[in-house]
Amino acid sequence: MNKAQYVAIVGGGPAGLMAAEVLARQGLAVMVFDAMPSVGRKFLMAGKGGMNITHSEPRAPFVARYGDRAATIAPLLDEFGPEALQAWIQGLGIETFVGSSGRVFPTEMKAAPLLRAWLHRLRQMGVGFHVRHRWLGWGDDGSLCFATTAGEVRHRPAATVLALGGGSWPRLGSDGAWVSLLADKGIAVAPLRPANCGFDVAWSPHLLERCAGEPVKSVVASCTDEAGVVHVRQGECVITDNGLEGGLVYALSAYLREAIARRGYALLTLDLLPGRSLQWVQGEVARPRGSRSMASHLQSRLNITGVKAALLRECVSREDFADPVRLAAAIKALPISLAAPRPMAEAISTAGGVAFEELDGSLMVKGLPGVFCAGEMLDWEAPTGGYLLTACFATGHAAGQGVLRWLSNR
Repeated sequence: MNKAQYVAIVGGGPAGLMAAEVLARQGLAVMVFDAMPSVGRKFLMAGKGGMNITHSEPRAPFVARYGDRAATIAPLLDEFGPEALQAWIQGLGIETFVGSSGRVFPTEMKAAPLLRAWLHRLRQMGVGFHVRHRWLGWGDDGSLCFATTAGEVRHRPAATVLALGGGSWPRLGSDGAWVSLLADKGIAVAPLRPANCGFDVAWSPHLLERCAGEPVKSVVASCTDEAGVVHVRQGECVITDNGLEGGLVYALSAYLREAIARRGYALLTLDLLPGRSLQWVQGEVARPRGSRSMASHLQSRLNITGVKAALLRECVSREDFADPVRLAAAIKALPISLAAPRPMAEAISTAGGVAFEELDGSLMVKGLPGVFCAGEMLDWEAPTGGYLLTACFATGHAAGQGVLRWLSNR
């Protein structure tokens, strides 16, 4: 590639910036294009509650977090996985630590210092940035077309990495507008769907008045997938005006979403007292309560109060609430019916995207030589906890390496 040629990166999130770094390190000219006024906006938003960059758990369970795409993502993680990502962050002068949950964070717990250091290094490498450039697709001559404040402009790079994100948080740039552009080229794209999202529940006005915005802490949630496998997670969730959200729900969102798609609803089961056996709960509930109400009895014997008590009243019939055996069963396995996932614009991430079958081993689109895809626009999903970001970095790294190999073989 001569000096007049360059590689275009369309999308300035973690995947695109990582591809840019891989290429710039080898002395290639790189231009990054982004529709927003600045790059990395969703990355910064992800770090507002504490920048969870990756996870420290062993490789096998880590890879399993990618579900049906685990075998596809695994070799990408072999090249640039959690350990390599932590070393890379430390190379930016930012230390990391492992939290009690095994999640890995920058010491300052923020995304902004990391992004600033990264962009400074990329600029020192010669990477050019072109913001307010919204990609419109390809021109008749194969050039990349962008809408800018000065009108439409075209670029003809030697290779292109598309890293345009999914369809969540469109106000930060990931609006999924690229789906039709690739479909027009005959590229198979799985429909984008909300992932790591909340779900609608038809709460009563009484529950909403008392509990909207309240966390449901120290519970275990479970659901059953199409194959009959029960998936269990421990943590907390939050009652919202529309239903349920929070880390516990996000971790099971893929199974819940697919259940709704199959039968129109999903059942999420909550164990309100995970530290106690069903037998113990039955014994405590069945103890004589004299003139006390059942609510007072549950509070004194099982310490079930507040939002947990309200959920029992909401989801258990009057008859079952008065029966100690059935009430104990509900405490240990409270069924909550979920009607629909929340809209994609509210989701943390999305499932669906460019089918891996459309790509070669270097993440190049088979039908579009010199065009590579990376990040969340690919058809994979993962829970929060560092898994999303790790795969975005890994696919960006793989796409950058793929561009290098492709250019060297031309």
